[in-house]
Amino acid sequence: MNLRYLPIILAAILLAAHFLRSFSLVPMAVCLLAPLLLLIKKRWSIVTLQLLAIPAAFIWILTLQGILQERVFEGRSWTASAIILGVVALFTLFAGWLLNFSEVKKHYL
Repeated sequence: MNLRYLPIILAAILLAAHFLRSFSLVPMAVCLLAPLLLLIKKRWSIVTLQLLAIPAAFIWILTLQGILQERVFEGRSWTASAIILGVVALFTLFAGWLLNFSEVKKHYL
């Protein structure tokens, strides 16, 4: 197994946990099932995962925005939350980008 697949799997699990926290079971299930596209050795499966990484990162940014607004309104510290969720959003995009390497593409026709 190529190690470049692990970040996209981890990103999907992290987003699934986010949805589970709010009891959104259908999006959670979609997140958990998405990495199974890696088992389909077609180019569209990799492209689909890469495209799914974009809205996933956007979800993290929207979550960050909500937390920031709440914390600022309450007068609480928001710096740690901004750093953590910003890194998670970047990690999600990075995970999709890793699927763009030729070593990965050559396994998907």
